[in-house]
Amino acid sequence: MLIVDDIKPYLRALILIDSGLMLLLFCFFRMDLLLLNVIFLLSTLFLALFFRDPERNARYASEEIISPADGKIINIKNVFEPEHLNSKAVQVCIFMSVFNVHVNRSPLSGRIEFIKYYPGKFFSAFKEKASISNEQTHLGISGRDGKVFLKLIAGLIARRVVVWKNNGQDVKAGEKLGMIRFGSRVEVFLPEDYSVLVKRGAKVKAGLTVLAKKIKTV
Repeated sequence: MLIVDDIKPYLRALILIDSGLMLLLFCFFRMDLLLLNVIFLLSTLFLALFFRDPERNARYASEEIISPADGKIINIKNVFEPEHLNSKAVQVCIFMSVFNVHVNRSPLSGRIEFIKYYPGKFFSAFKEKASISNEQTHLGISGRDGKVFLKLIAGLIARRVVVWKNNGQDVKAGEKLGMIRFGSRVEVFLPEDYSVLVKRGAKVKAGLTVLAKKIKTV
């Protein structure tokens, strides 16, 4: 199982501690050592599961918008997006539980026009007010066939949004952008000339699920 590079040193440290505790437990059996060993072992397994980074290779048409996150579609609505699209848009909200893969991917091929960080609170990412009040990072990506605006939003447990890319950097559809740690929310804003292909309640996967497709004009 592939693991996000950022967390590997911490996992190695936990594995060393687990090994030492198991050795002590083997030599001197005590209930407190057993309990401590179980806690560290479960923590190691949880971190390995949460920070898993599976390989995902798929082909995309240039007019398709790919899901940037694993999770569940909790809302789809028409809005006005002033930061990047500066026009009417369709907002697709994805809730990521602690059990989802948390690596976020680019929804289209293009160039990152801006990355902006906004400090905030840590309401549950499932609640609508998290979209406005929570700590978040905004990304504007412009591609050959259109633009997409992303909001990477921290949640109740998630306390850090990590972006691995820079302003002005070119990305490909499905390429890794970063991750939000321990449960979160990702919002995708699409121009009105895209047709949304998912429905509320649908399960999606980053880099695999097609969220929308550009409407062809005659």
